[in-house]
Amino acid sequence: METGKTNNTMNSVIDKLHFGDKLVDDYTKIAEIFNQHFMSTAKSNAANTNYKTSSANNKCIPTPTHYLLQSFNRMFSNFKLMPLSTKDIRNIIKSLNTKNSHGYDKVSTKLLKLSPPFILNPLTHICNKSLALGIFPDHLKYSEIKPLFKKGDKHISNYRPISMLSSFSKVLEKAVYIQLYKHCSKHNILVDEQFGFRNKLATTDAIFQLINEVQIALNEKIIVVGIFCDLENAFDSINHDILISKLNFYGAEGKTLLWVKSYLSNRYQRVTLTNNVNCQNLFSTWQKITHGVPQGLILGPLLFLIYRNDLPKIINDIAIPILFPDDTTILITSPIISDFEGTVTTTLNLLNEWLNTNFFL
Repeated sequence: METGKTNNTMNSVIDKLHFGDKLVDDYTKIAEIFNQHFMSTAKSNAANTNYKTSSANNKCIPTPTHYLLQSFNRMFSNFKLMPLSTKDIRNIIKSLNTKNSHGYDKVSTKLLKLSPPFILNPLTHICNKSLALGIFPDHLKYSEIKPLFKKGDKHISNYRPISMLSSFSKVLEKAVYIQLYKHCSKHNILVDEQFGFRNKLATTDAIFQLINEVQIALNEKIIVVGIFCDLENAFDSINHDILISKLNFYGAEGKTLLWVKSYLSNRYQRVTLTNNVNCQNLFSTWQKITHGVPQGLILGPLLFLIYRNDLPKIINDIAIPILFPDDTTILITSPIISDFEGTVTTTLNLLNEWLNTNFFL
């Protein structure tokens, strides 16, 4: 899900909705329908905690850790979340975008930025307790969702969810993000084929590399083919157990790993709509989120990159993978036609196996 922006395109005033073959005009029912729809769009197979086996030969498909072990030839030093100073928290608060929008606790980042003289010491204490105990506070796990209309008719499929989050959650997440990203950078954990959500590796850089690789192939008069894979609801499909195993491989352990488990578990969301008659907010019931990483939050995108980080390593000997955010592009080049078909088939098989093992299919 995406972090909300308060602007003219935010259409939270919805007085009717096409759902199936019905036109629903009850605000409470509309909110509940939206919440159920947004919850159901995530793939149910992401909740499966048992690794798949092949029914044909009863052999286990390689585990995600297997891919990591064959893709990276060394282990990484331990990653431990370190305590924060009041200066750290002050700088994090300053770095947040100033917005009037807020989560269910009604505290906007604009209000938060006016509050450091009064809350800095207790907030630092709470954040440090969270890191030391390996517990993400339950009260920071609630997201309010506002449907954003894209285009077309007022059908439910033409809305996407915008997450309205707790500002205090953003502070704690940013603190962990900074430390985890520093660890990944220090040990060169994130592969170069990953674009988006990274400094100096934006999606425009991915597009440039794609065009450049195609141009090189055309100039050298060799065959080039592209495999384009759009991972539908990729963030919502991430399996928590697999993510934890990958974080452990990259060095996270102890209370740090417990903190991530706590951060991912027992999350809830509800949809909020505005009554067009009296401008009152109406809410759906709270629904528990059982899998996926929060896309609209600060830490979620980095966890997604780590989850997908081993994919390029299994195919870059025979193909050129380019990953940007939840899209995967694979270029295959060959000067010999007779070798080309076999390379494409091998690449597709490896890609399909990785997607199955990581529960994207």
